[in-house]
Amino acid sequence: MEIVSNVHLVPNVIANPYLIMDADGMTLIDTGLPGSASKIFRYLGSLKRSPSDLKRIIITHSDMDHVGSLSALKKASGARVYASAIESEAMAQGKPSRQLKSGSSFRRLLMGVASRLMKAAPIAADEILTEGQVLPILGGLRVLETPGHTPGHISLFSASTGILFTGDSIVSRQEGLARSLPALTWDEARANESARKQAALGARIVCSGHGPVVMDATGKFPMV
Repeated sequence: MEIVSNVHLVPNVIANPYLIMDADGMTLIDTGLPGSASKIFRYLGSLKRSPSDLKRIIITHSDMDHVGSLSALKKASGARVYASAIESEAMAQGKPSRQLKSGSSFRRLLMGVASRLMKAAPIAADEILTEGQVLPILGGLRVLETPGHTPGHISLFSASTGILFTGDSIVSRQEGLARSLPALTWDEARANESARKQAALGARIVCSGHGPVVMDATGKFPMV
């Protein structure tokens, strides 16, 4: 699905992967659950592109639904992988960067089953991203440290297009944008601070890790 010119949401993947087309190649933000690589490559094919056109893969955080297909995508494309230092360290160990809050016994059971059935292959980032770094993507894609959902979570903002990629620090729901759910949040105070930081950017379009793209984000950020 084309969001704006040269920016696409790859459909039917959990969590949302975003594809950016630039003159020097393509960038993917997040990779979905294990087994999602084939869907992403089929979408590339629909754009008349091949796996070798994928040059960069940026990971917002190391949860399974965001890094599950990273190893397969990197192996097929040779793309370089980018992430924060904290999330890269967790990725290298094939695990999330924090323990999920267990909540109910039913949730604990679901989490245990999921962890046994789906495992991300250990893979570290090729390049470490830090606050304020600007990547030569989409007219300048600025790295934002947005901890809270996870310790090393990052978001990415393109001022020239007004597009904000929020990972799971802010997600979109039927009623609008929302902060990371408490049960999935490592540090709620930092999650609130990260939400306020992103709301202050004046983004027009929000591309989150879950839920539909919000095309008119003005005034829709969570009040925290």
